[in-house]
Amino acid sequence: MNIAIVFGAQSFEHEISIVSSIAMKDVLKCDLTYIFVDQNREFYHIPTQSITSKVFSSSAYAKEDKLFLQQGGFFKKSFLGTKPLEFDTVLNLTHGGDGEDGVLAALFEFYSIPFIGPGVEACSISSNKFLTKGYAHSIGVNTLEYQYFCKGDDITIAQYPVIIKPVRLGSSIGVSIVKSSQELDYALDVAFEFDDAIIAETFVKDIKEYNLAGTKINGEFQFSIVEEPQKNEFLDFDKKYLDFTRTSRVSKADISDDLEQKLRQNFEKVYNTLFEGSIIRCDFFVIDDTVYLNEINSIPGSMANYLFDDFNGLLMDVAYHLRKKSPIKVTYDYVNKIQSAKGK
Repeated sequence: MNIAIVFGAQSFEHEISIVSSIAMKDVLKCDLTYIFVDQNREFYHIPTQSITSKVFSSSAYAKEDKLFLQQGGFFKKSFLGTKPLEFDTVLNLTHGGDGEDGVLAALFEFYSIPFIGPGVEACSISSNKFLTKGYAHSIGVNTLEYQYFCKGDDITIAQYPVIIKPVRLGSSIGVSIVKSSQELDYALDVAFEFDDAIIAETFVKDIKEYNLAGTKINGEFQFSIVEEPQKNEFLDFDKKYLDFTRTSRVSKADISDDLEQKLRQNFEKVYNTLFEGSIIRCDFFVIDDTVYLNEINSIPGSMANYLFDDFNGLLMDVAYHLRKKSPIKVTYDYVNKIQSAKGK
């Protein structure tokens, strides 16, 4: 199988996406085709054998073949007109904007391109922390207490300490811990640089955090090990950045079978049917043996490969079992009836 990795795009996490995608060369054993989306949303075919971070930082990618979308896939210009780029399935590895907010998913669906990754509805929910909270509540999954504010609101925090988060960003970008009202203005300035909406979430010192990744294949859930990430007060950008370069399996968290089962049950509720066709990672908090959803990573760093025994095999299984949408047949019966009734 040939997997086309799509990465880059208009996103605050553009560079992280590059690093994460390059890491796949050491993880996946199949043929890889790299499709880079630059900040202007132009598509380029990057030769797999020559892909390095310098190709992008030096803008050397612009010398490669430009691609364009049309029904059925990606194409490039040739002497005979157009030539399709050969691959079997796309792996969406575009972190943040365009990738996780549903822009690319909509393109893939519109042009009938099979892809591994969250669909449009899943992206809408998981990329917006406010919507994630509402979704979790509706499916019976706990979340920490929070307040939601938009830029220009009169912001009053009910109780300190809180953690301020831009609503639509990942990788802890723009996130601050605020322990008193004196620290609030600066934290808001930082967060509103990246988004026009924020949540102020209850901050619990020394809270236990666990990460669990997984997918669903033919109706059966496939889980990773549970990881307990190492952190200080919270898992900041520098520590999360390591997720995007990791290719070696990490150690399993030392937790009880009962807690692991609770984490899996909450993961199943979150994944539901909404995230079918994707490999996601859920980050959970645990307080007094109660599980709370922190966030949904719909396109996790390096696809959370480091949490699985055989990530290559898992990805191939997902690729071979992607759900196919039935085409809608347009018959024009209604229009014909109207025309017939008018005598036209």
